[in-house]
Amino acid sequence: MCSYHGYSYLLPGIGHGPSGYRSPSSSLLPVFDCHSGSYGGPRGPLSFDFLSLAMLAEREKKHLRNSACSALIDQSHAHRNAPKVHPSDYKDRMLPPHPVGYVSPHIFLLLLQRRPVCPPEAHLDAVAPGEAHNLPVELHAVAMRIVGTFNPGVPPLALQAVTVGVRRPGYGTAGRQLAIVTNSIVTTIPDTIIRHYDDFSSDLHPRIRRLLLKKLEEDVAPNIFRIKTVFDGRKNLFASYELDLGASNSRQFDVILVPRTASSERPPKVYKVKITKVNEINPEVLHAYVNGRYSIDEEVLTAIMALNVVVRMDPSEKYPFNVRSFFTDKEIKNIGMGIVLWRGFFQSVRPGIGRMLINVDISTGMMYKPGNLIDLCLDFFEKQNPNLLAPSAGLPDRERLRLQRFLIGLKVTTPHTNSTRPNAPPRVIKKLSSAGANALRFNMNGVTITVADYFRTQANRPLRFPANICVEVGSGALIPLELCHVPAGQIMKKQIPPEKTKDMVEFSTMKPAERFQSISNGLSTVLSYGQSEYVRSFGMSVDTAAGFLPITARKLDPPKLKYGQGSKQPTIQPRDGSWNMIDKKFYKAEDIRTWVVVSYESQRRFSADVAKDMVTGLVNACKTVGMRVRDPDPIIRWENAQGRVAEQLRAAGSAAAEKAKREGFPGGPNLIVVILPDGGNEIYNAVKHFGDITMGVATQCLKSSKCYRAKIQYWANVCLKINPKLGGINTIPDPASVQAITDPKNPTIVMGADVIHPAPGSQERPSFTAVVGNVDSDNAKYIATMRVQTSRQEMIDDLKDMCKEILQKYTGYRAQVEKQSQSAPKRLIFYRDGVSEGQFQQVLDLELPLIKEACAELKMTPKITVIIVGKRHHVRFKTQDPRDSDRSGNCPAGTVVDREIGHPTEFDYFLQSHGGLLGTSRPAHYSVLYDVRGWFPFMLFSLLTTDPLVIRRTISTLIRCKRFLSRYVMSMLVRLVLSLSLLPYIMQTSSVQGQKFTMTHQEAWISRIP
Repeated sequence: MCSYHGYSYLLPGIGHGPSGYRSPSSSLLPVFDCHSGSYGGPRGPLSFDFLSLAMLAEREKKHLRNSACSALIDQSHAHRNAPKVHPSDYKDRMLPPHPVGYVSPHIFLLLLQRRPVCPPEAHLDAVAPGEAHNLPVELHAVAMRIVGTFNPGVPPLALQAVTVGVRRPGYGTAGRQLAIVTNSIVTTIPDTIIRHYDDFSSDLHPRIRRLLLKKLEEDVAPNIFRIKTVFDGRKNLFASYELDLGASNSRQFDVILVPRTASSERPPKVYKVKITKVNEINPEVLHAYVNGRYSIDEEVLTAIMALNVVVRMDPSEKYPFNVRSFFTDKEIKNIGMGIVLWRGFFQSVRPGIGRMLINVDISTGMMYKPGNLIDLCLDFFEKQNPNLLAPSAGLPDRERLRLQRFLIGLKVTTPHTNSTRPNAPPRVIKKLSSAGANALRFNMNGVTITVADYFRTQANRPLRFPANICVEVGSGALIPLELCHVPAGQIMKKQIPPEKTKDMVEFSTMKPAERFQSISNGLSTVLSYGQSEYVRSFGMSVDTAAGFLPITARKLDPPKLKYGQGSKQPTIQPRDGSWNMIDKKFYKAEDIRTWVVVSYESQRRFSADVAKDMVTGLVNACKTVGMRVRDPDPIIRWENAQGRVAEQLRAAGSAAAEKAKREGFPGGPNLIVVILPDGGNEIYNAVKHFGDITMGVATQCLKSSKCYRAKIQYWANVCLKINPKLGGINTIPDPASVQAITDPKNPTIVMGADVIHPAPGSQERPSFTAVVGNVDSDNAKYIATMRVQTSRQEMIDDLKDMCKEILQKYTGYRAQVEKQSQSAPKRLIFYRDGVSEGQFQQVLDLELPLIKEACAELKMTPKITVIIVGKRHHVRFKTQDPRDSDRSGNCPAGTVVDREIGHPTEFDYFLQSHGGLLGTSRPAHYSVLYDVRGWFPFMLFSLLTTDPLVIRRTISTLIRCKRFLSRYVMSMLVRLVLSLSLLPYIMQTSSVQGQKFTMTHQEAWISRIP
């Protein structure tokens, strides 16, 4: 215990264990007097085991100055014979530290070196959590390692782990408690040192590397690899014991995969496999990390990676797999076009609060249909006649190239060569021939021969379909389709055809009870962690018997919503995340002044009578919600779907303007309603390009099949989308229920940002960035700005200018429209989507300064909060009591989880704000990355009735919906804006000029929604 300025601090001690490492049960807690510089305990003075400390210092030379390491090593020799004290002597001294205390790592190192520390040198700073200190980084790093390594069982110590984001200030209390389970199971942390090795130095395919390692362990060097190691398929090899690689900890082996056969003339290929020791990982750092006493660093990340490789190793040897999922043929579905869906399992070791967890979820893999390659090709074309695969029979070159893109990279075997090459590896398809086997000629021994004749005369395999095309494999050989066999379990790594998306969704969608039962069945049959020799060899124990991890969640009350004057119920409180529009009028309804209807469905299928019924239904719905339609009888035109859409819409708009001028209302239309046929995606893109980019007029696309005899509720939903496009506001949160964002004394602006990247393989296409923000005090009106930047760059270069644009529009709207004297925001909440955990620091280093610069240039000083929104995860929830679920079987809308599965030290939470519809709802994961002591962390855990997490639910009532959304509305709007930015490329035009895009709708209000 260190006493200074009236405070007491717990100081960790260094104990005695094998190789200098301590077990959780052997903590020593010496008492140190700052004024005398002496240590003491119940039985008098004592000394540390400095030999253990010195061994640690040797490992930490890269983190600590050599002089400090030398001092520790020198001290160890003088104290080898120091008296040992039993830990039980100090069990009464294990007191928690003062809640605001922070012991300087530098002082801690001085104490460990037995150097007297007296005032003023013994400066014990009361550093607020998360704040930086001015101590050398290497001193702090080694001090943290000492704490984490030697005291894994001690409660939170005086030394604080450094966090990337905001340190968790506490846990939420608002809402009612809800008992749920999550798809995670508890695993222990290994109790042995993990040895990390680099495997291979050449660029080999992961499949070849795995085969080489297996051959090395089983045949080449079984005396070195006494127990199987684990390998990630790239370069990282982990072992639970020391590999005997010699004094240099590195050794090269010669490995032969395919031995030479008697008939072979060439010698077998010899692979050079080099194994080099990289590091030793003490798993105690994970104990310290999950208990909040150790900062995230390379050692922690490597330790987590090692555990992931351990649990994935066994399935990867038995089943087809990608990085984190593997797939079995226990449950499959043939969806046609040569694609078979396999059910699989995702697994990932993740740190939780106070424990390590394995997140297990179901996944879906797309596989090539196994069997003869001809059958696969026919299935792709959805044909049955094999002769259709012959160019001479009319196979178009366009279709051949489409099939080639589908087959490239597929592995095939050639059964006709089994007698001569029984162990031959599968061959990889490189491309398809442009001619049939009977027309492809090559030179063999000076004689020109066709491929078909070769297999008939040389291989004694006359072809059944000699006119069909051939595949060219990696070696350049041409093989007829009918002689190729597709092995089962080959993952198709291409985008699923759009027409098969529905089948994919149906197969992947499972209600929570079914999903969790499927995972449970997989844990007992396919996964079987207890039977894995890899899991056992690393000393891990996965508690599958205890089942899924139970969590006490909270169900937040939804905010009240306010509708316009004339509503029968002006203020409502949603139930189950949704509500209806019966007897409600928009908060601010805009007028449809001049409009026109353009139908791309044939007049035979969408007649004039049907069109008039459609207009009548829409006009009546507009009146019901408070929107005035000046012209109840607009122009209706039928256009050719194969024509030039932009010219057709321009002509329709001109006709509507001429009609309005004759009626005494000059001006162009402010709305174009477009009727689309089924499968009219290309027309839709052209319509949006014309309306959003070319002319700046609101467009509303409707499917003809939906319009036919539609009910009033359908037209009310259409009005929900039209009104915001014209500048209206459907509804606002009741200010009394969300005071945190509607407080007039603290005006708040909320922004959202995201980046969309081109598809893999796209050439010379840039990435698009977008920022969305509200401009009104009610957080109901949004604007957007977009930019183009370097392809596949995630950090936003032009964020400063984009934020300035949003802030200027915000202050302008509040000053000119709302007539507010205080137009500048005092709070700025910035939601960032699409950023992985490894990029959090980049957001703080690169993007946050740009936001601050934008505010400074406008002479604004808002309190900034940065929150990361994540959806690419596999965390799912299910209520323990089915009676607590909603109608879809999911957790009710407003379920929030900030315990058990969160970050050990940083402020994050999961929020399922939406009601379920199909399958199992996915909660959004929020990480508070930055906060300058504004309202968010404090309000969240205050005793106020309004939990700030309600803010996220409030703003999730997107301007076009009657439901809460699955994630923050800014994330949804940014995605819509980014889809708009791709239109010039979709339309194959050259209208992307410069670096800036702006919405050209009236007042640039966002709402590009069909």
